[in-house]
Formats: sequence, C-alpha cells, structure tokens
Amino acid sequence: MIEKLKQKVFEGGQITREEALALVAAGDKAALYAAAGEIRDRFAGRYFDTCSIVNARSGRCSENCKWCAQSAVFKTHVQEYELIDEESCVELARLNAKYKVNKFSFVTSGRALSDKNIDRLRGYAERIKREMNINLCASMGLLSKEQLRRLKESGITRYHCNLESSPRFFATLCSSHTLEEKIQTIRAAQEVGMEVCSGGIIGMGETMEDRVDLALTVRELGVKSIPMNVLNPIPGTPLEGMPPLADDEVLTTVAVFRFINPDAFLRFAGGRVLIAHIEEEAIKAGINSAILGDMLTTVGSKVMEDMEKVQRLGFTIENE
Repeated sequence: MIEKLKQKVFEGGQITREEALALVAAGDKAALYAAAGEIRDRFAGRYFDTCSIVNARSGRCSENCKWCAQSAVFKTHVQEYELIDEESCVELARLNAKYKVNKFSFVTSGRALSDKNIDRLRGYAERIKREMNINLCASMGLLSKEQLRRLKESGITRYHCNLESSPRFFATLCSSHTLEEKIQTIRAAQEVGMEVCSGGIIGMGETMEDRVDLALTVRELGVKSIPMNVLNPIPGTPLEGMPPLADDEVLTTVAVFRFINPDAFLRFAGGRVLIAHIEEEAIKAGINSAILGDMLTTVGSKVMEDMEKVQRLGFTIENE
C-alpha cells in the first residue's frame, strides 16, 4: 500500500484523506519514512531551506491561544517589550546573512500589529534589504490586505500565519479569533503577491485525523512552506501538562505531511529541542527546511551546528 501510494504521488496524483489515514495506520514505519523521503527528493530536491526569526514584539497579546507564552491571559512571565530597536534587529539580520541563512522573519505578538509599528518595521526591512543579501518574512497577526501590501512594498516577500491545527480542533484551543480569520489573512497575503508560510503545532491533544486535516487544508490553500512545531509546554498556559509525543508519532506525522504536500518545504520549527534525538530520522522522513537559532520564547538550536548537520546528510543550503 505504501509503495502504491508513493507511485500515485510520483505520477502527479493527490493523496486523499482516506489514503492518508491508511498511511498513518501502516505497520511498516521504516518503509513509510523511506517512501516519504523519496517523495521529497523527487519533488523538492536536496536543497534545505533555512530561516531565522526575531522576536520583534514580545508579550501583552490579547488573544487566548492555549499553547502560547505570549498571551496576556496567562501568567507565563515572558519578557515584554513594545518593539525591538532598529540597531539590534538589523545586526541580528546581518549575522544571519553572514551565515547564509535564506530568510529572516519579523515575528510580533498580538492579534494584529499596529499601523505605527508596521511603519517602523517597514523602515527596518528597507534598511536590511539595502545593506545585505537576505530574504525577508513577517508574522504579524491578522493583518488587512492594505497592511500586507505595505509590507510587501518594503521588501518583505513572505507572510507567515499558522493555522495551528485542524478546523475542528482549533476552536477548542482559541476562542478570541477563528481559523477562518487566519485563512482570510493567508488569502489576502497571496492576493498582494506574497508567498505564504503556514503550518501548525502537534502534541496539543489533537488526533492524527486532525493532523491529516491540517495537512490537507494547507494543500488546498496552496501553501508551500509548512512549519511543523512540536508543543513545548509553557508553564502557566492551559497546556503546560501535556505529555510528550512518542517518536514514531512525530515521524509518522512528518511522513504523511510529505505524502500530502510533496513539493512543499516541511519546516522544523518550535519544539525542536524535544525531538533533537530524532532530527536526522525526521529529515530522512521528509523534512527539508528549518528555523535556525532561538525559537521566540523557547531555546532553539545553534545556527552553525544546524548547517553542518544538513550538509552532512547530503543537502545544499544555498539555493542555486
């Protein structure tokens, strides 16, 4: 069955929900992971995409997402500041450009960044584009099409807005905004000509069916950059006591996402420290990109160590 579905993908077919769930239930996990790796190599090659993020605005978020340290609803003791200063931001971008990281992303807390702060970060972006060679991305909440257009005009070419989970499960995680609002933001970004990055978090109590539905939803939206976060439970949030996922559950999720999204960048993101012992297996099962450095409010991985690891596994980090 695994080989048959791999051939279907090779021939240009799309995996259905029922087929994806059959892959989840497959007994031969090693064959599943190997097939997913072959699909990645066929459709996405051996280029490993890299990005890094700057926590440009921290804390004080009005939203009540149950997993998040940035929410003002929960007592997480996260550092709070209105906006990073220009010099610190530009120097961080310069460091990443020096290491040949492909994209540098401005990430801000809050439902939507204010026009005032958007204008300030547009200035940062324009300076970065003038002074160094690095692509820019932004994750600034539920912005309007006009706000997104202004970001694009400043040199920011990709917009990030995670769906986080399936339509069914998301409503149990957050009541202050809806998944449909996120989808509207994604479509608005696409309409102004931006690439979109959108994925989710696993390990929040969702089912494997929810994960499949998330993978199918991002495929339907035409998303080609899909962050795969593993929940790192934050003390003070409602999900602080969630147990860690089994290794094979993480690897199966990666592999099935690859079957559903054969040419996408499946991106290591938050929670990498929890799966460090299976990172190489996850890459072999279909991962082909990563957020490097520090992950917002949790400890991430060192940039050079990551670069060396993916090159040792036979990937190139420079897009020809």
